[in-house]
Amino acid sequence: MARSTTQPTARRADARRNIEAILDAAAISLSRDAEASIAEIAQAAGVGRVTLYGHFSSRAELIDAVVARAIQEGDAALDALDLSGDARGALVRLIERSWLALVQIGSLVTAAESALSPERMHELHERPASRVERLVQRGQAEGVFRTDLPTSWLVGTLHRVMHGAAAEIESGRLAHDDAASVIAATVLAAYTPPGVAVPPADTWARS
Repeated sequence: MARSTTQPTARRADARRNIEAILDAAAISLSRDAEASIAEIAQAAGVGRVTLYGHFSSRAELIDAVVARAIQEGDAALDALDLSGDARGALVRLIERSWLALVQIGSLVTAAESALSPERMHELHERPASRVERLVQRGQAEGVFRTDLPTSWLVGTLHRVMHGAAAEIESGRLAHDDAASVIAATVLAAYTPPGVAVPPADTWARS
C-alpha cells in the first residue's frame, strides 16, 4: 500500500515541478522574444517537447497560462496599494505601480495578443480593469473626473495609453524613465472634466 500511495504522490510532485519550470521558462523566453518557440521554451525549462505538450496542448494554451499567472501576480501586488484620498492622486499612484507591472510582463503582452482572442485578453484583464473602474467611478462621484464620457471608455483609455507607451519605448520615441509621468499626465488630462484646469501629474505623485 505504501508503494502505491507514494508513487502517484511523487509523480504529482514531479508534474508540479515541471509545470512551474515550464511557466518560468516561458515567462523569461517570451519576455525576451514574443515569438519564442515551444522548442526554445522546452529547452530553457530543461524538459522535452513531449513533456511540455503533456501539460500544455498548444503554444496558445501555454501563453494563456503564463500571462494569466503574470497578471494575477501583478494584480495581487496592487491589492496592497493605497488608493485612498483624492482620486487623482490615487490614479497617479495606480498608474506608476501598474506601469512597473506592465514592464515586468514585457513582451508577454505582445505574445498574448498574437496568440489569444480579444475576448480572452479582456477576460484576463477583467479584475485589474475593475480596480480602475471603481477608482474612476469614485473620482466621478467626487467631481474630479469627467462624467460626460462612459466609465468603460475612460477605463479603456488608460489601458490603451499604457500599451501605447510600451510601443513608443520599443520604437525609441519615448524614454523608459519618462513613461510613467507621461502616461499619468495624458490620462489625467483625459479624465479631467471639460473647463477644469488639469493638475500636474507630479503634484499628485507627491501627495
